[in-house]
Amino acid sequence: MAEFGYHHAQVSRIAKAAGVADGTVYLYFKNKEDILVSILRQTIGEIVEKVKERTALASTAEEKLRSLVGLYLGELGVRPELAMVTQVHLRQVDANIRREIGEIMQPFYHLLDEMFEHGVEHGVFSPKLNRRIARRLVFGTIDETVSAWVLSGAKYDLAALSNEVVDALLYGLTGPLSADGSRKAEATP
Repeated sequence: MAEFGYHHAQVSRIAKAAGVADGTVYLYFKNKEDILVSILRQTIGEIVEKVKERTALASTAEEKLRSLVGLYLGELGVRPELAMVTQVHLRQVDANIRREIGEIMQPFYHLLDEMFEHGVEHGVFSPKLNRRIARRLVFGTIDETVSAWVLSGAKYDLAALSNEVVDALLYGLTGPLSADGSRKAEATP
C-alpha cells in the first residue's frame, strides 16, 4: 500500500509481497480494507502498550506527555512505509472504515485522558481543561507532524522533534512559566 497507494494495492500484489497465494490472504482478511484496518489496529495497539509501560514509570504529566509523543513519533519515524499508510492511505477509506478507525483509536485517547486527569490532579493542567479539545490538540499536533514528515519524503529525524512538539503543546505561544509562576515580559524594542 505504501508503494502503490491504497487504490492500486490489489490483494494479489499484497499476497505476492507477502510470499503467499491470493487465497491465503483471504483466509485472514475479508478484503484490502480489512488489511488496512488491521495495520492500524496492530500499530496503535503496539504504541498503546509501549506508552502504558513507559508512562507508568513517569511521575509527572509532562514526563507522561513526553513519553507518549516520543514513542508515537519514534515508532512511525523508523517505519516510513507504515507512516505513509497511516497518514495518507487511511484517509482515503469510506465512512464505515473511518468509524472503525475511531474505535481503534479509543485506547490511545484513553491514555491521553488519563494523562490529562493526572495533570489536573497535580495542578499542571487547568481544572477547566476540556479533555475532548485537549485530546484533539495533542493527537492533531502529532498527527500533522507525522503527515508533514511523510509528505516531505521522510528527510529528517521525526523522533528528534518530539521535545519541540511537547514544548509547543505545553507552553503554546506564551512560553514556560518562570520559577515564581509568572511569564517573562516581552522585551520592548
